[in-house]
Amino acid sequence: MLISNRVQNMPPHFFSSLVKKVEAAKAAGLDIINLGRGNPDQPTPDHIIKALQQAAERPETHGYSPFNGIPEFRKAISRFYKREYGVDVDPETEVAILGGSKIGLVEVPLAMMDEGDLLLLPDPGYPDYLSGVSLANIAYETMPLLKENDFMPDFDALSEDVKQRAKIMYLNYPNNPTSAVATVPFFEKAVSFAKENNIFILHDMAYGGIGFDGEKPVSFLQADGAKELGIEMYTLSKTYNMAGWRVAFAVGNRQMIEAINELQHHLFISLFPAVQHAAIAALTENQDCVRDLTALYEGRRNVLIAECKRIGWDVEAPKASFFAWLPVPQGYTSESFADILLHQAGVVVAPGHGFGTHGEGYVRVGLLASEERIAEAVRRIEKLGIFSSSGV
Repeated sequence: MLISNRVQNMPPHFFSSLVKKVEAAKAAGLDIINLGRGNPDQPTPDHIIKALQQAAERPETHGYSPFNGIPEFRKAISRFYKREYGVDVDPETEVAILGGSKIGLVEVPLAMMDEGDLLLLPDPGYPDYLSGVSLANIAYETMPLLKENDFMPDFDALSEDVKQRAKIMYLNYPNNPTSAVATVPFFEKAVSFAKENNIFILHDMAYGGIGFDGEKPVSFLQADGAKELGIEMYTLSKTYNMAGWRVAFAVGNRQMIEAINELQHHLFISLFPAVQHAAIAALTENQDCVRDLTALYEGRRNVLIAECKRIGWDVEAPKASFFAWLPVPQGYTSESFADILLHQAGVVVAPGHGFGTHGEGYVRVGLLASEERIAEAVRRIEKLGIFSSSGV
């Protein structure tokens, strides 16, 4: 079988290897509590499913979509951004429909960068950012996200060479895996830095609908001048429990949107029209489902943090997303600690090193199990005797 060098040189898929470990543990008979995944555990809201059913029954939805998506969906996205963030988005020129935001994140280097161009990536960060690097045969540099900087990149720490060579920078808030949240002043600082160095910005806002303690995550496009040099990607996977539906969008800078659309014209055309109609229902109809989901995750977060502190694990509560970024106890690496939790407690967490060099020393814990199972997971960890009342 012939396999191209491009595919052979793809980075190992971190989550695939984690799944294999979990499946092996299950096969060995362990009762597994999986807190390592990023797949929402709740069903898609009924009104969204009904919108899909109704649209699929109409023969006019059975053909190919218009290349840039159906106009009603692009208009719904524009209304969504105005309602949620006070941002004006032109549905004709500032919207690209995506088959999931992962596709968009991997497409951007292919659509906007030439071989050898430099991409700036957060570290730790979503591992699949590197898939786009590999496919486009570009270079990349990482921006460390450190606790002392509230997991924000320090633009001043980048070398002059990197600043001059960089063409695009990825940001991601609420952040995966650290769950850190950004502010409008931070985004304005990012815009200023990008303007000074002629860099475009892609903001990955996958967890934008999930904020805790009454705080709503802000949009990158709320920063002055953001649309002059950047786009934001938003997925319906997390906010509306539509992970398997593969529907997302990018909004912002017209040149970047045009590049994405041009590439997609050759690859996909667009999404099944009935799915687009379901997405319209998600964005425009009653938003109680989003508030209820956020409350569910917040309740789970509270249980996790309270239980961890009870057993002496010195942790901080996440402010957004459905992840917690927890420090590894002394004497362990992120992988060795995760392996012990899996094999000795039946608890799955994602080791931080899989998200980048600066992810070492942490594990990512998902709020994607019931409060009861989360509490049980911590009780199992407690029995290992790793923690004490003195903390990590």
